[in-house]
Amino acid sequence: MSASSGVVTTGDPGHSVAEQNAVAGLAHDTRGGISNPILGMILFICSEVMFFSGLFAAYFSVRASSVPWPPIVKGGSDAASQASAAALTEHFNLHAEPFFALGLTIILVISSFTCQMGIWAIRRDDRAGLTRAIGVTLVLGIVFLIGQAYDYATLGFGISDTPFGTTFYTLTGFHGAHVFGGAVMLSVILYRGLAGQFSARHHDAVEAVSLYWHFVDVVWIALFSTLYIL
Repeated sequence: MSASSGVVTTGDPGHSVAEQNAVAGLAHDTRGGISNPILGMILFICSEVMFFSGLFAAYFSVRASSVPWPPIVKGGSDAASQASAAALTEHFNLHAEPFFALGLTIILVISSFTCQMGIWAIRRDDRAGLTRAIGVTLVLGIVFLIGQAYDYATLGFGISDTPFGTTFYTLTGFHGAHVFGGAVMLSVILYRGLAGQFSARHHDAVEAVSLYWHFVDVVWIALFSTLYIL
């Protein structure tokens, strides 16, 4: 970014900030410190940390009181009921086949890197780099949600199938809802980026959304480790 004859220019040659979008010309808080959007997101993430901490605490409480874990489902006296119970017990053993969930984990981790690449790009006033990186991040987030929906359809147990099913769907379902919310935020950032509303001087919203996306990434890593490995 440079200033010549009183005109602030961007990374797009021959175009001033005013020619791109007036919003992009807004500067960061000149008083220093954390801007309001980023501070607000940090406080929101703190509340979400407490929320997920409660969910994890409930999960480990249920797990500690249910031995063995995953539970062994007991069927009735007839052969069909016993076969159904044996199949449900087998489906509960997520440790046996964690590979699909591992693939989803890799997708989400990559999306976190691409999101950060967008941050680095807009700090250099590279708007094209921002839109590319955020676009890829959004696509990866949608792929994760589709993969999670497919996983739900093929797991072989539901939310009402013992406390194991209840805790599993509660933890992963709330996380999926947060990923969906993050995808909506990324969509807004992508739209505003395409409209030229961000610059090296004005991109607090991008920074705030990236913090949220990194947060949902970390939560999923914790979920994957808890449900599929421990």
